[in-house]
Amino acid sequence: MDNHVLEPSLYVIKGIAILDNDGKRILAKYYDPNTLSTAKEQKVFEKNLFNKTHRANTEIIMLENMTCVYKSNVDLYFYVMGSNHENELILVSVLNCLYDSISQILRKNVEKRSLMENLDVVMLALDEICDSGIILESDPTAISYRVALRNDDIPIGEQTVAQVLQSAKEQLKWSLLK
Repeated sequence: MDNHVLEPSLYVIKGIAILDNDGKRILAKYYDPNTLSTAKEQKVFEKNLFNKTHRANTEIIMLENMTCVYKSNVDLYFYVMGSNHENELILVSVLNCLYDSISQILRKNVEKRSLMENLDVVMLALDEICDSGIILESDPTAISYRVALRNDDIPIGEQTVAQVLQSAKEQLKWSLLK
């Protein structure tokens, strides 16, 4: 029996992927540099993952020493990967947040075509959910609200310097055109 106790870590997520119904990558982010560090390894892993899950009737799978939770809808497969000792409930909450955020962003039209048309917003949502493997947010309403904001809707105190300068340039341009 192993008495090795793992220390808790904020780095929960090893990767997040969205694949189409042929197993081709639409969007994927891998956060652990020690696992699946090359694009070739990632593609092979995604192919194996899709082959194991596209006909399965479960929500969780262990593959290549990782716990993978997934959800499918119409022609898309959503995956969240963590280490083999990670709590599955945490991974499922991230998966549900990802799926529900995308569903809200795409107005419940979660399919490949609409996802591709809004890929920039979906990528922002993914970045709002997880950064470097650390879960930042798990509320889909908060995620969809953040990615839907336009620069002029953000209070000046919360804008970056670049956003403030861009806003000032636009106001100056409009005042000169009058």
